[in-house]
Amino acid sequence: MIDSVLTYFPPMGVYETLFKFLDATGKYMGTEGTHPWAQGFPLTTPLPDGPDIPTRIEFTHADLKYPQATGGIELLTAVRDYYNDFYGARITTDNVAIFAGGRPGIYATLAFLHPGMRVLIEETEYTPYWDALKLLGREHVLIPSHPGNRFRPTLDDYRAAGDGFVVKSNPCNPTGVTWTGDQLKGLVEWCSEPGRGGLIDEAYEFFHEPEPESAMRHIPNIDDTNLFVVSAATKGLQAPGLRVGWVVASKANIEIFRNFSSIAMGGVARPSQIAVAGLLEPTRVARARRAVGAFFGSQRRRYEIALRELGFELYTGEGGFYHWGRLPGGLSAEAFNERLFRHEAAILPGTLCDMLRRGPASPLANFMRFSFGPLKAESYESDVAILRACASC
Repeated sequence: MIDSVLTYFPPMGVYETLFKFLDATGKYMGTEGTHPWAQGFPLTTPLPDGPDIPTRIEFTHADLKYPQATGGIELLTAVRDYYNDFYGARITTDNVAIFAGGRPGIYATLAFLHPGMRVLIEETEYTPYWDALKLLGREHVLIPSHPGNRFRPTLDDYRAAGDGFVVKSNPCNPTGVTWTGDQLKGLVEWCSEPGRGGLIDEAYEFFHEPEPESAMRHIPNIDDTNLFVVSAATKGLQAPGLRVGWVVASKANIEIFRNFSSIAMGGVARPSQIAVAGLLEPTRVARARRAVGAFFGSQRRRYEIALRELGFELYTGEGGFYHWGRLPGGLSAEAFNERLFRHEAAILPGTLCDMLRRGPASPLANFMRFSFGPLKAESYESDVAILRACASC
């Protein structure tokens, strides 16, 4: 076999678990009969009191042409109106760039950072951030986020790290810890100062209780900042398969993204953009925000009771659709997954959320991220039975 001319790079952390699951079970996690507790996707069926989720997209022959590198006007307008209506933002369509999902927007932002700009990132964070920083060779400083501070760093922790560019998921993936109100406003103001900037990844915005929160509420004029607010149709709009995301930023920074799209992406599929614009229709999205928060909040509370009764030490915040905690009895997450595989189930090991990637020596080796995002309400009893069987061995 010929040696590849490409430099090898391993799969992103979640996919590492998916591939191990496939090897062990012969099935792809998420297919019928499996228990996809390692995966970060929501139910794609309507929720109680939620809006209908369309299963048809209407488009014309013209929509099969190349999409605009800038994004289609329908979706740009829908994203603009969403933030202006719900958070009092004052953005225009020139403040929005459309990407094929949230991750490409995050990667592009990191790729175009000035070479001397340090990244400030929490010690426990969303797994692909590590991959992007490593692939791009970005200098970064870790902000303490560990059992000692209950995975709840403060703005003072960021200040102690000095100037740089913050990369932060809010609500946090994997912990669900969410910065809101004055705390989020303080972070926005600090990132807006000269010599600083920040990317706030709001993929789980709708899942925060008692109501969604966005950094956009606290940005008076995004054109005066190097702030980047990232979101997507993936989570709150329950449409991961459409692969549509967006970045809201200053007009000058959006121009760079549009130039990048003309070179490396060629725009995003028009049918997907049309579908997402419809999902953001004001009356519909208002209903979705309420239904998503209510349903997944109830799921969070149900599984919290069960996991605590089984001996899990939980550190979960009030956002997202994950539980984050320490396994009982000193059990490692890798050993727990070996047991779960026999039941066609899996969790995400905490080591893959460790921005130092310390492996078995990591303080997160016996932590897990348990996803209840894909789970129907009626699967609860069978889910808990599997957890009980594997945690008590």
